[in-house]
Amino acid sequence: MRTLLALGAVLCSLAQGPMAEATRAPLPARMADTGGGAQLITAEAAGVRATTGTLTWWDRRDGRWVRAGSAPARFGAKGLAEGTTRRQGTNTTPTGLYRLPYAFGIAPAPAGTAYRYARVTGRSWWCQDNASRAYNRWVEGLPRDCRAAEAERLTAYRTQYAHALVIGFNYDRPVRGRGAGIFLHVNGHGATAGCVSVPAEAMRRILRWADPDRRPHIAVGTRGGPTAITRY
Repeated sequence: MRTLLALGAVLCSLAQGPMAEATRAPLPARMADTGGGAQLITAEAAGVRATTGTLTWWDRRDGRWVRAGSAPARFGAKGLAEGTTRRQGTNTTPTGLYRLPYAFGIAPAPAGTAYRYARVTGRSWWCQDNASRAYNRWVEGLPRDCRAAEAERLTAYRTQYAHALVIGFNYDRPVRGRGAGIFLHVNGHGATAGCVSVPAEAMRRILRWADPDRRPHIAVGTRGGPTAITRY
């Protein structure tokens, strides 16, 4: 009897372990929404206090989601926060499902990039001034109503912004104080100020993979809880 009980415990453990994981549906298939396109990027952390996780990019082929690549990801220095209630300056990465308006970079676009790609110049800034009409927008030369202290000069981040994708958080109808300048970009020295970052080669691979005609989105979230990536 003890042998049978022990065997049952082992089988139960296996059912909940790697074998069960292998039979689970791909992450996008378990999500509430994927943006309606045929490409998706998922950035998943263990919990809201995590500063690292996994970024995976997916293709939808013949009605099924297939993993195209993955890389270790970094998040905000203070973890993650629900995107609809996040506050600017908290060093948290906003969770949610977002479109990817365009790519940019200090370096030239990787060969094969199909996404609209804006080259950074010495006059390129991202305005984060809540009082500015250019709030959460790229500007060439600072407008009078956007203070330099409340903006990012893009050339100041030569490593991080060698290549990047704009994440459409708080972008289409910006809410003042919610946050600005959230990107998917190349790793810096550690956790981010709220962006998602990946190694340089992974960023180049993503830009070569992304097809605007397939309407890629990015989903950011946690494995479980109120900010679970499957809820978005």
